[in-house]
Amino acid sequence: MEPFGWNWQFWGTLLVNWQFAVCGLLYGAGTFLWFYIIKHFPFSMAYPMVSLSYVFGMIAAMLVFHEEVSVTKWAGVLFIMAGCYLIAK
Repeated sequence: MEPFGWNWQFWGTLLVNWQFAVCGLLYGAGTFLWFYIIKHFPFSMAYPMVSLSYVFGMIAAMLVFHEEVSVTKWAGVLFIMAGCYLIAK
């Protein structure tokens, strides 16, 4: 892949890059999923569930990047999950 530059050659190679195309498709799928969610669920319940991304991010940090997670961070995850449970109930 070309080094970054504000030229047509860089943008041309980027547009035919399969990783870039897959990211765009996943972003589009996520957008349509969000449209579906806010159409079928109350926004006051759906939007706080976005905070679960912090939980998934921490799990990914452990599994993918092999980071150590402290007890304090686990307590924060439990509070986030408890809050989402109370909102969904």
